Amino acid sequence: MTMTEQRTVAAARNDKSDVEHVDVLIVGAGVSGIGAAHHLQEQFPDRSFVILDAQDNRGGTWWTHRYPGVRSDSDLFTYGYRFKPWRGPSIAAGEEILNYLDEVIDEDDLGRHIRYHQRVTAANWSTEDRRWTVEATRGDNGEQVRYTTNFLWMCQGYYNHAKPYQPRWEGMDRFHGLVVHPQQWPEDLDLAGKRVVVIGSGSTASTLIPAISKEAAHVTMLQRSPSYFLAPPLTHELAVTLRQLDVPEDWTHEILRRAYTAQFNELARMSHEAPDQLHEFLMESMKPLLPEGFDIEQHFTPRYRPWQQRIAIVPEGDLFAALREGKASIVTDTIETFTEKGIRVSSGEELEADVVVSATGFNLSVMGDVAFTVDDDPVDFTERVTWRGVMISGIPNMAYIFGYFRHSWTLRVDLVSDLVGRVFERMQDRGATMVVPTLREEDAGMQLRPWSDPENFNAGYVLRSQHILFKQGDREPWTHMLEHAQEMEILPKADLEDGSLVYT
Repeated sequence: MTMTEQRTVAAARNDKSDVEHVDVLIVGAGVSGIGAAHHLQEQFPDRSFVILDAQDNRGGTWWTHRYPGVRSDSDLFTYGYRFKPWRGPSIAAGEEILNYLDEVIDEDDLGRHIRYHQRVTAANWSTEDRRWTVEATRGDNGEQVRYTTNFLWMCQGYYNHAKPYQPRWEGMDRFHGLVVHPQQWPEDLDLAGKRVVVIGSGSTASTLIPAISKEAAHVTMLQRSPSYFLAPPLTHELAVTLRQLDVPEDWTHEILRRAYTAQFNELARMSHEAPDQLHEFLMESMKPLLPEGFDIEQHFTPRYRPWQQRIAIVPEGDLFAALREGKASIVTDTIETFTEKGIRVSSGEELEADVVVSATGFNLSVMGDVAFTVDDDPVDFTERVTWRGVMISGIPNMAYIFGYFRHSWTLRVDLVSDLVGRVFERMQDRGATMVVPTLREEDAGMQLRPWSDPENFNAGYVLRSQHILFKQGDREPWTHMLEHAQEMEILPKADLEDGSLVYT
């Protein structure tokens, strides 16, 4: 860069005429960002805020994921917000969830705060100015835009929407058919009469297969190793009963929310304390739904304990129905090579296919891949430690939302928003303009642990990304990924004066 170019960039940074200032800037207009905005507006109605999103519409995952059958793998009574009753079936399609989010946006008048097509690229904190300068690029016209804010709230989700995880297998180039990733599903893809192989066995594969098996000639799920499955009813029988009794929807929502929370709290407890018993329960619950004589040991017995990875939800057992009807089948093996006609697995069998769907997961993204600096010093997140899974050590006036792996993501959106609100109140009471999570004297020499303990949760997308993620400590408040039952007790009572937060 020439001296003239450097002076031009510096002048642009110092030019405040085109910079919009808000009290709080929220990154992401998905489930987390919309929930955060509701709580912020409810608790602090006088504070200005904007929501920036790189996409051209709201919803995050529910907007970008458009593969057939896309739906929640959590019940909507807990995936929905506590402040907004869910009125539909327990498991909902992506479009139904978008409609629900639209209602929240309309009821809270959030539309005027959301700026689409704005991908945040950089965020610099100035201690002298006590504010963040946030830079974004407009996806529709390439324009560079800039904001300043007193507090930055990262609600952008946890994976890269543009670059899914796509392994390269031997021989892919000679395959005569089409290879598709669910995250990049072609709108005009016609599977009628086609032979389809879906690589993967997680939530995406188990959602996709029942949907496409209705039109495809046959669908084969090719898995390297099995996953755990749970086949609940599409609508909880208690919800049916309460609605028949004309119970108010907000009552029904709260009752079902508590019922589902209790159920999954118990499953989480069993996964730690009685994994063999939980394994037996999950295996036995599948047996009546599978074709007679189906090899459960080979195709449905995972190599890990229950909930060391997510349990895939198949409402009404629709995946198993596709197997019973002969519309789908399972091959448990590893890929040796792609061929002109399909895939040859290690056993020597060739799976002929017109279309191969690579349901192989996604890549994690650290804080939306935004370039963070504090007083012009670049932030290396791998050297930082989380504060209660809400803030990051040494980074002032910034919070983030990361939901649960085992429970509904949104349960944590509500809890984190409450905690951030308490931090705002404490800053206000103290007359502070800056809050920084800071390791205390007693934390010196604290053992640092990986972002996710593989003994706790070892999904492939997590293990692939450990090297780029921040750490956690061996004590409170420097830990995260606790179960919801624990955080229901811990977060509302979290001590904001224990020295781990420094206010100035």
